[in-house]
Amino acid sequence: MCRNIKTLFNFDPPATDEEIRGASLQFVRKLSGFSKPSRANEAAFNRAVEEVAAVAGNLLYSLVTSAGPRDREVEAMRARDRDVGRFGGS
Repeated sequence: MCRNIKTLFNFDPPATDEEIRGASLQFVRKLSGFSKPSRANEAAFNRAVEEVAAVAGNLLYSLVTSAGPRDREVEAMRARDRDVGRFGGS
């Protein structure tokens, strides 16, 4: 599951709240072992996702770097190229 969490820092345009929440959801899923929690655990699960997203957002917005921002399209193309190398192309 955590393989789906992508680096969100230093991109142009910056990571959106939706991307941060998506990464947080994957993180909480991995920690809890639940893809979808039971009703008994749903409130705690959702609260954890929101809290992790808030902390992750604070982290991303407070980090600094002297490197120029990465281009999302270039990084996506590199990821596709890596996948072709790993799994073969069709």
